[in-house]
Amino acid sequence: MRGTMLALLTALTLTSGALAQGLGPQGGEIGANREQVWKIPSADAGRPMLTTVFRPPGEQRRALAILNHGSPVSGRDQMQRPRFAAAASWFVQQGYVVVAPLRRGYGETGGRWNENYGSCEAGDFYGAGIEAAKDVDAAVQYMRTQRFALPDRTLIVGLSAGGWATVAYSARNPAGVSAMVNFAGGRGGRNMNLPNNNCAPRNLVEAAGKFGRTARVPTLWIYAQNDSFFDPKLSRDMANAYKAAGGNVDFRLLPAFGSDGHGLFAAADGVPVWSPLVQSFIASYR
Repeated sequence: MRGTMLALLTALTLTSGALAQGLGPQGGEIGANREQVWKIPSADAGRPMLTTVFRPPGEQRRALAILNHGSPVSGRDQMQRPRFAAAASWFVQQGYVVVAPLRRGYGETGGRWNENYGSCEAGDFYGAGIEAAKDVDAAVQYMRTQRFALPDRTLIVGLSAGGWATVAYSARNPAGVSAMVNFAGGRGGRNMNLPNNNCAPRNLVEAAGKFGRTARVPTLWIYAQNDSFFDPKLSRDMANAYKAAGGNVDFRLLPAFGSDGHGLFAAADGVPVWSPLVQSFIASYR
């Protein structure tokens, strides 16, 4: 009885808090994938994240797939809410509720950009990853309280800075997260908007190793040969450092894709390239 009362009080607290902050769906469902715009909590109280949510048909509870966006070379304040329409549609077809939050410091979410890594020469990529991972966790914890979400078997996916946030989050071994997929993850790429010109690459590799020390959740890392942000050597060095420290990683370097392989995950014609790998990977952990 006591446990039931505590659960009820927790649910009421979450509900009242959401209503007070204007959290939850901001409008009706649109399209076959039931797309909605939501506001969900971030790691900073009072700073909700503008979020896109997609759902499969029906009302049964489904596992969550959290899709985490990258960080633009410029125009961070002008970013639109992430959708990843083609990728999100694929994950919905696999039976996931897809959640794509716009983290603190980006676009309409606004607020302080805590995942800033500082100067290029001494980039604090470890700290930047930790901050981004806080917002990933906030999205996971809030969306698990929804009536259509399962509390376990959550999948975390990220692109570029969002891939780096995913790697950072893996270091926490969050309960109920079955697997993570990092697409072209890293920070400090294309310094001065020059291809294959990364800020403090040694710091990036060392930070990957630090995350790997405590990470045990299965991760799949996918990069392309012609990624202009993180070239094959750098991406492999990060994966090797993560693995050597104890991290559980399946590293895949794919052939060149389009004019820049960094866009593989977000491109509609990229889905047939990466989806067989992801499908095989997640099948073991669902």
